[in-house]
Amino acid sequence: MVVPELRPWRAAGPRVTRIANAVRPRLARAADAVRPGLTRATDTVRPYLARTVEAVKPQVTRLAGVSRPKTAKTWQYTAGAAGAGLALAATVATAAGPWDSSGQRTAERDRAVALEQPGGADHGGDSGTSATAPRPAPSAASVLTGLGPAVVTVKSAPTGKALADVLGPLLGNTALGTRRTAVVVDVADGKRLYGTGADTALTPASTTKIATAVAALSALGADHRLTTRAALESDTGELVLVGGGDPTLTARADDGGGWASLRELARETAAALKKRHITTVTLSYDKTRYAGPEIHPIGVNDNVAPVSALMVDEARTDDSASGPVARVSDPATDATRAFARFLGDDGIRTTSPGPSKATGRAEDLAEVSSPPLSALVERMLTNSDNDIAEALARQTALADKQRADFEGGGKAIRDRLRKLGLPLAGADFHDGSGLDRADRLTANLLTSLLVKAGDPAHPELRPVLTGLPVAGFTGTLSSRYTDGAAGVVRAKTGTLTGVNTLAGTVVDRDGRLLAFAFLASDTTDPGAAQSALDRTASALAACGCG
Repeated sequence: MVVPELRPWRAAGPRVTRIANAVRPRLARAADAVRPGLTRATDTVRPYLARTVEAVKPQVTRLAGVSRPKTAKTWQYTAGAAGAGLALAATVATAAGPWDSSGQRTAERDRAVALEQPGGADHGGDSGTSATAPRPAPSAASVLTGLGPAVVTVKSAPTGKALADVLGPLLGNTALGTRRTAVVVDVADGKRLYGTGADTALTPASTTKIATAVAALSALGADHRLTTRAALESDTGELVLVGGGDPTLTARADDGGGWASLRELARETAAALKKRHITTVTLSYDKTRYAGPEIHPIGVNDNVAPVSALMVDEARTDDSASGPVARVSDPATDATRAFARFLGDDGIRTTSPGPSKATGRAEDLAEVSSPPLSALVERMLTNSDNDIAEALARQTALADKQRADFEGGGKAIRDRLRKLGLPLAGADFHDGSGLDRADRLTANLLTSLLVKAGDPAHPELRPVLTGLPVAGFTGTLSSRYTDGAAGVVRAKTGTLTGVNTLAGTVVDRDGRLLAFAFLASDTTDPGAAQSALDRTASALAACGCG
């Protein structure tokens, strides 16, 4: 089961109201279609939620004195909404709504139709390599608010004192080391509800990827694609494989979900060469889109490949798609050799590949493009994918006219966040993945990034929320919260030696969508620290602290 996102809705303005009127018939049909699935999702997640409430109820009662009777209808709906991904803010729209497995994508497609804009879904299987393929519809602001009678009124936000009473003792757990910071924010209005050490910059580990995602989406847009091409130098007959920086380019027979295919590029290139009566070529590769050292400052490491503008399958030496594994030392050469094999399968003989740079006179014979940036961001966040993170940092640097290396990526991330008006005091970026221990972020910045991603004024940032791992179901949280707030907590994890972090969103028992960030340093037992953070997030989800 894939649990969709928990998304904040705000009051609809006149323009959104007109759009809502245009799509209401589609939404009604979609609601009827999806209601059985939502019922099943609710039934699946209800036991987890019940265990969460029971687990934290004594603590919440003892520490805060805020536990109070709830109507069965309110808690039942809140549980179902969390499990099925119904976002709650001022009110909740009726019944099911047009959610699919990744969130509000159906509503976004309908909105595009209402605006008479062409396009398909953000997450379609097509890689966009065909000129006639539909381009992705832009991510949209909320269109569901007010589409029917409200069935639940969300209660007031938690009070600071109540949250302090609940979270304070949990954050004081010695498993969280000697330094820990925390912030909780109401996503609906951005108001800080709780904070301790909010502006103290600590090592963020992989929660850095939230900042990388926001910066890349802001700089490039959710629909941006990374293109790999084959170009023929007409005067020399040299065929150049030109890397565009797509780490998800795959050489596998099954692309596993619409990723750009090196095999397809070879087939189209071979066909173009044969039309020119060419069956033998000098093969070269161009990886000059990126600059500087390819090896991450941490050194050769199974968690990240050398950062190259040309690679296939993240330079992995096995069939895995995520997690640590040994990588090839020269991704560009490895990718070009695979390209040569595929060309040979189609009757094109090649020389042994070497480095080159395509000239402006070269003729493009074929190209393949990644899925839209929204999909890359979601994969990066869900799997904590370091290779995508470092690629997006360099792509952000190129968009920001910085040098496409580690330093330029860090400067560009900071520059994009500054332009968004985010609080950067104490923040320092040395990579895009968070593997560099010199990175520094504050809990205040992390929650501000999440609030910005939920802002209807910035729909291009929405994949930051939809990509967060879902507790007990997806990505780096798939094996966590199995006896806790499964399906309710959505968060990016972060782990380095002595560092444990967690930042994401929850819907509390009163239906408020809250953003949180917990950072701990100088931890000595990573398992115990992880469990302490999970208990804290579960307590926040189960808190009826309004």
